[in-house]
Amino acid sequence: MNADPERLISLSPMSRMQVIAVAMTVVLNALDGFDVLSISFASPGIADEWGIDRAALGVVLAMELIGMAIGSVILGRVADRIGRRQTMLGCLAIMVVGMFMVTTVSTIAGLSIWRVITGLGIGGMLASINAVAAEFSNSRRKHLSVSLMTIGYPIGAVVGGTIAAQLLKTYDWRAVFYLGTVTTALCIPLVYLLIPESVHWLTRKRPKGALQQVNKTLKRMGHAALSALPKIEEEAHRRSLAGIFSPALIVTTIIVTLAYFFHITTFYFVIKWVPKIVVDMGYQASSAVGVLVWANVGGALGGGLLGFLTLKYNVKTLTILVLLMSAVMVTIFGRSSADLTMLSLVSGTAGFFTNAGVVGLYALFAHSYPTHVRASGTGFSIGLGRGGAMLAPILAGFLFEAGIDVPAVAMIMALGSLLAVVALVFLKMEPSEHELEDAKEQDAEIVPLGP
Repeated sequence: MNADPERLISLSPMSRMQVIAVAMTVVLNALDGFDVLSISFASPGIADEWGIDRAALGVVLAMELIGMAIGSVILGRVADRIGRRQTMLGCLAIMVVGMFMVTTVSTIAGLSIWRVITGLGIGGMLASINAVAAEFSNSRRKHLSVSLMTIGYPIGAVVGGTIAAQLLKTYDWRAVFYLGTVTTALCIPLVYLLIPESVHWLTRKRPKGALQQVNKTLKRMGHAALSALPKIEEEAHRRSLAGIFSPALIVTTIIVTLAYFFHITTFYFVIKWVPKIVVDMGYQASSAVGVLVWANVGGALGGGLLGFLTLKYNVKTLTILVLLMSAVMVTIFGRSSADLTMLSLVSGTAGFFTNAGVVGLYALFAHSYPTHVRASGTGFSIGLGRGGAMLAPILAGFLFEAGIDVPAVAMIMALGSLLAVVALVFLKMEPSEHELEDAKEQDAEIVPLGP
């Protein structure tokens, strides 16, 4: 058999192996969700033990985000060069070391260094799993698969946060990082066994033994073996990170990066500052973690719902709508009364829309970038966009230190989602392959009336 394996995967029903691969990206993003939020779960205990103020705590909260920005750009490009699978395994190893070493430090400088290192692994992982979710899916389910991958983040925060809340009742903040170390290490053999290298990547990059690897994976998917890989243009074979700045992609790259930058500022204000805000209202750290868990419960529901809606509605339109609601709900959160039940409800609703916005943006990444630059493009957009993530805890910390109250700070930070909407208005969306196929089928069904 001699066919295009990318097109074969895109137009065929998804096999059990593909479903498992996509499910593993959900698990890995859940791991990322817990790893990123581990410092938020631990921050009240660290602040109390080390006696640091809000401004210093804001800097500490941003450290792994700096690592994520660097890791997304650099390791996203690595994933396009050496493969998705090897990059994911390497990122997991980096995360294991970073999570464990946090428990050994006793200074802000030491903590910051290891959070940056942990962030490197998380950033590279995000770029890789976004590509894997898209490339192991058929065309019709691509947006859904990427959306489901993205909601792993709040799922990890919910499950990990629930466990962390119990640990914090008995142990100090270091227990949170011990939990992260163990769960991260357990994912290494799972990735090795369950996620082969992407057929799309193998077809484009042609490493040694590519045909054999492609046929092995196609067999696991239930397809016949190929006699040879399809021919591709030499120019396309050699394209790299520069491709996302080509005339065909540069406008898209700028738009999706700006949108992600602005919205992630709003998203991480909620994620990073909810525990400290709740503690300052007079509640225990375990109660504060509980409110953050509800924000992530809402996030999982919002992301999942948006993912299924992409099967029927335009992903750009859906994303703009949830970004508008994100701005509204973050503003309302800032004006909530110091009642734990009400805080949990409003936090959950804010999480519903803020995370749905992130899900929509990830789906736009997968839709906007072709295979040969998908991880590089996603990594670049996430990496530069993480500037907003770094800015969020630092900016909010200094606003609080300047004496600005919670309602005003929340309103300022909610502007990020509105600016993301402005950027997306200018994004042009090309129809996906399955949409083109559906259009051809509909045209074929039209029967001319009359002579």
